[in-house]
Amino acid sequence: MAGSGYTDLREKLKSMMPYRDGHKGGGGLPREPPEPPYDRKRRHQEDSGSEPSDYEEQKEEEEARKVKSGIRQLRLFSAEECAKIEARIEDVVSRAEKGLYKEHTVDRAPLRNKYFFGEGYTYGSQLQRRGPGQERLYPRGEVDAIPEWVQDLVIRKLVEHRVIPEGFVNSAVINDYQPGGCIVSHVDPIHIFERPIVSVSFFSDSALCFGCKFQFKPIRVSEPVLFLPVKRGSVTVLSGYAADEITHCIRPQDIKERRAVIILRKTRLDAPRLETKSLSSSVLPPGYNSDRLSGSNRDQILKPKRSHRKADPDAAHRPRILEMDKEENRRSVLLPKHRRRSNFSSENYWRRSYEYTEDCDEEEEDGSPARKVKMRRH
Repeated sequence: MAGSGYTDLREKLKSMMPYRDGHKGGGGLPREPPEPPYDRKRRHQEDSGSEPSDYEEQKEEEEARKVKSGIRQLRLFSAEECAKIEARIEDVVSRAEKGLYKEHTVDRAPLRNKYFFGEGYTYGSQLQRRGPGQERLYPRGEVDAIPEWVQDLVIRKLVEHRVIPEGFVNSAVINDYQPGGCIVSHVDPIHIFERPIVSVSFFSDSALCFGCKFQFKPIRVSEPVLFLPVKRGSVTVLSGYAADEITHCIRPQDIKERRAVIILRKTRLDAPRLETKSLSSSVLPPGYNSDRLSGSNRDQILKPKRSHRKADPDAAHRPRILEMDKEENRRSVLLPKHRRRSNFSSENYWRRSYEYTEDCDEEEEDGSPARKVKMRRH
């Protein structure tokens, strides 16, 4: 080793393999770390050309044009007119809080309340069967009539500007959103409502998004196909592709202040409608006459009480106590040993029989009478 000029074998190995010095900390050029598979895939896509991305962009632009073709926006209501209508909306909220409306007029949800007038319908979690086309109008008279101020201050102006024909509207819905409220992507039921769909915005500016997908826990919303700003006092009219072929929604991030919208629609003559019997079947006790629901002399329906007892986190780890176990436990404690049964029918009684036998033996040794065991209910 000394004759060859190397005092250490490691120096000789370094001189023979200089390409290894980079990643070993030597003086050579450092080697780049291996490229992750997904980076290689992305770089391969970039190197192979941008045709797929161009195609997707072109497809989105084409769909956005279709959506725009079915949208019409007008700025009809001044700030003074908005303030007057907003005061009326406050009156609606106040009356609802006092319970002055019919049961199906008011629909409450977190950060969003709905007020149905003229016609109301079932949707979302109210449906017995989920999915598009399952919505049904409520029986006639189940919601309050359209307020006169909606006719005088809103509908009349829309008719004057030829947005809708006279007598078109028979359904008015007020959606009252708090900051952070939203309404998920949906299409207004085609089998329920005629087109167009007219909405007027109040209290603050917001936006309407088309083609979004919602995810929950936590709530997340995909990028829209079209983002439509909606100003206070503006009128938005949806028809064609925008109303029927793509969903629309209001995202939580687009409601930064309180916002209300009045939606004006016309129901179809052949729209399916709930019967009084089917409406009340889920809340009425057996034998209750459903005819008592109609009219002004509506009786109060007793709904089943909900338990307010807190859940026991350890309950799932303990054996359940069946009714037959309670009877056998009672017999094993109260009866003398020679009269106790040894073959019990319950499959989980053996888990507790040893504990109760020990309790009884201790009490009999002390000369005290046998005590009753308090059973825990699950």
